[in-house]
Amino acid sequence: MDEVLRVSAVSQIFGGLKALSDININIQKGEIVGVIGPNGAGKTTLFNIITGIYKPTGGQIFLDGENVTGRKPHTIARKGFARTFQNIRLYKKMSVLDNVIVGMHSHTKSGLFDAVFHTSRNKKEEKACYERAEELLKLMDLWEERFSYAASLPYGSQRRLEIARALATRPKLLLLDEPAAGMNEQETEELLRMVKKLKENGETILLIEHDMKFVMNICERLYVLNYGEVLESGTPAEVRNNPKVIEAYLGQED
Repeated sequence: MDEVLRVSAVSQIFGGLKALSDININIQKGEIVGVIGPNGAGKTTLFNIITGIYKPTGGQIFLDGENVTGRKPHTIARKGFARTFQNIRLYKKMSVLDNVIVGMHSHTKSGLFDAVFHTSRNKKEEKACYERAEELLKLMDLWEERFSYAASLPYGSQRRLEIARALATRPKLLLLDEPAAGMNEQETEELLRMVKKLKENGETILLIEHDMKFVMNICERLYVLNYGEVLESGTPAEVRNNPKVIEAYLGQED
């Protein structure tokens, strides 16, 4: 398998607080890997470093073997990272279809001249964007709502739309930050089915999630963070019954 992401000895210090310490993670093409841990363990900080929001105090980030450490978020996105957030960030007053098409802007080559004069290149790109959006919305069971405002969608559908928009960038790695947060049981089951479809399509995914049932049913490998360090890593079966992991989540009696 080909290595898509390598996090090598990454550390992050905010003032005198060490948020992450010597984190090492790798993801192979086609894998779904989860990062779990108690609140404050450093999971979102890790995502922010990978996507360029934070520059790490130490260590390096490699995408497809290329060192992208410290690059700006828009540069990293063009290299092949796409991300969703804990709080949904859609264009609420735009249609479902347009929300997905917006996600393709970094891969289009038409300029202002092409748009104003409707050149053949512009028309070709518009057609390709529409076809790709149609493909993604059908994949995420949102095609029937394509002309609806994003704000009018139920919560679970908005989550799926955010994933569709991220996929519009054709990422080498899709990062999902608590995709099941706030969902009811039915919505979570629907999302689980969707993510399994993404894996079947060959997507590579790194996700943060607190819903252990979701994680155990979708991830092939897990990294457990605690106090900014990798406490344990392995398959869901290996992690589930690990005494150190149980202690980190539930505490230990005196």
